[in-house]
Amino acid sequence: IMFYTYVLFSPEFNKIYIGYTSNLEARISSHNDVRNRGWSSRYRPWKLLYYESFETKQEAMKREKQLKTYRGREFIRSLKSKAQLVQSAGWRMTDKRSLVRLQYAPRVSH
Repeated sequence: IMFYTYVLFSPEFNKIYIGYTSNLEARISSHNDVRNRGWSSRYRPWKLLYYESFETKQEAMKREKQLKTYRGREFIRSLKSKAQLVQSAGWRMTDKRSLVRLQYAPRVSH
């Protein structure tokens, strides 16, 4: 079983959420599920901005704590900036992939 540290971004509210899980896809769905309550429910929809995989829960938890420090948040801010640049150039992040996996989506003029 793999463990993941992930960073979610709410473009609508400009919020970041950092967590860890053993099932990344289910966890993202959970954050976006209208039946769930809590801090993250107020800032839906969430998009996956970044993730890392680990062999142990302890490693994932350690990385989560690192990302929540000042230096970790600086790293996340740089990811957000890159994502915004990429999106403005006509590329988009896929919902269930990290920023590293991008798809070109040409803009359609109406």
